[in-house]
Amino acid sequence: MDAFQRDDLPARELYALLHLSPDASDDDIKKSYRQWAQVYHPDKHQTPQMQDIATQNFQRIREAYEILSDERKRQIYDIYGMEGLTSGLELGPKLKSREEVKAEFERLQLRQEERRLAAHVHHRGSLLLNLSLVEFLQSFDMPKINGFVPLSLMAMSTEVQAQVSKKDTIVLGGNMALRRGLGGGSVTLVLRRQLSPVSSVEVLAMVGFRSILSFQTSRQLSAHATGTLGVTWSLRDGSITLANTWSRQLSENTTGNIQLVIGPDTGISVGWQRQGKKNAGSGELKVGPAAFGASAQYIRHFSSKSQGRITGKVGSTGVEVEIGGERRVSEHSSAAMFCVLGLQGVSWKVRFTRGGQKFVIPIVLSTTLDPVIAAGALVLPSSLYTILKLFVIKPYNLRRKRRKSLEQRRLTAAQVLDARASSAKAQLLLKNVAERKKQKQAQRQGLVILEASYGDIRAHEQGVDSINNSGLRPEDDDSDLPPPYLDVTIPLQFLVDDSGQLQLHQGVKKSGLMGFCDPCPGESKQLKIIYSYQGHCNEVVVGDYDELRIPQEAHRISSGRIPSEHLNQVD
Repeated sequence: MDAFQRDDLPARELYALLHLSPDASDDDIKKSYRQWAQVYHPDKHQTPQMQDIATQNFQRIREAYEILSDERKRQIYDIYGMEGLTSGLELGPKLKSREEVKAEFERLQLRQEERRLAAHVHHRGSLLLNLSLVEFLQSFDMPKINGFVPLSLMAMSTEVQAQVSKKDTIVLGGNMALRRGLGGGSVTLVLRRQLSPVSSVEVLAMVGFRSILSFQTSRQLSAHATGTLGVTWSLRDGSITLANTWSRQLSENTTGNIQLVIGPDTGISVGWQRQGKKNAGSGELKVGPAAFGASAQYIRHFSSKSQGRITGKVGSTGVEVEIGGERRVSEHSSAAMFCVLGLQGVSWKVRFTRGGQKFVIPIVLSTTLDPVIAAGALVLPSSLYTILKLFVIKPYNLRRKRRKSLEQRRLTAAQVLDARASSAKAQLLLKNVAERKKQKQAQRQGLVILEASYGDIRAHEQGVDSINNSGLRPEDDDSDLPPPYLDVTIPLQFLVDDSGQLQLHQGVKKSGLMGFCDPCPGESKQLKIIYSYQGHCNEVVVGDYDELRIPQEAHRISSGRIPSEHLNQVD
């Protein structure tokens, strides 16, 4: 699971309070409650202040136990959270098992999604402007006739898709193109119907410079295979084209397909696609009486916002290589630039995407494959992008992200202060037991938590001074706000068991643990732990919902030495 998790995942705070896995049994819940009751029962403390703190926290764990030990309440909480319980939600009498409840919830979600799709209309469009830098430069030596513009091609397309019922979709589209003063266009209508969960049919009619009528049906043949059969009739020359496609899931990330076409463009093609976390690739080989060709593509994801792409094509129509990259500039927008090298020359292709709209501008740099122009076309964009990224884009994004974070922190400052106060009180109750556990572990060179921080770990490591010296304006100072991280050394040491092990469960948000709180609501959070074990220093960083098991050999720091400021903790 990714270290940076979204905050809209289920927090499962009640499981965190009792330090339980979401799959815990009834016996585990009872056992955990009894253990925590020994710590938080008011009678276990002497002073009135500690008794008040213990009472508050004891009520929290008792409420968690009452919900999780009740089968019906636990089912509602697992699916709907505390909102389901506080709203008085009840389960139907026919829903008894947790699996039945989850299945019913999934059906409710599906119906809501169908209603959302039925009421929503999707629109997509594209604009292509083919510019020729060669003709533009040549125009300076030519008479200015009729206001010459180096635009060799302009093409536009638009498409509107509407979900008219649970099973029916209508798509209406149109496109037109203008080349050297000559143009044309067409209008397309598509009717798509889902016959069953595994089969669908589609009828397409196109009128214009291409007038065709097409019928296509698709069916899921097995859990890993799909087949598609289509027939197309050309209204201009009366020709008929038959197409049959088989797709199969070859592995978890790889899909293969075979397509057979019989008609004016008879041929057979074989392709594959592979999608990984960081890398993606595809390839296709097409062979026919009139033409043949092969293509391959490799995509590398550098981050969640940027990727690089290399595409190669070779065949009877020529040879072409496309190299470039794409970056997401906002939530709904992206920009891309590619260098195209082929026998027909060298060109750039600039693309902007906003929502469903796409703008593509090819720029012809040379009509021949000139090595000097090709090298310049490859180096110049990447060099400019690197300079802009280092000195303009990255500083701007850092300032923008910082300001948004500060705005969120100011809005939640009062909430965070209250949560930190409650966290501090809970840690007071855990401190004595945590100290005894630390001394016991230190005597046998066991697991000792030297330092632990939860929240915005990057801000914790950089420190306030380095952040304020990064070119931010005075109004961006956060010295009056609670820090976006929390020291959780005491509660983690408390959670170390007698065998010298510490486990945090998968899928449980760590802010719900006793002695923890959410120091930066709405932001990605991590947990960083520095601990000693068997005389060696170890370090680990995990995401908010990730599982953690320590000690582990993989966490050992290369130097293996315990920092001097922590030596007294393990003596």
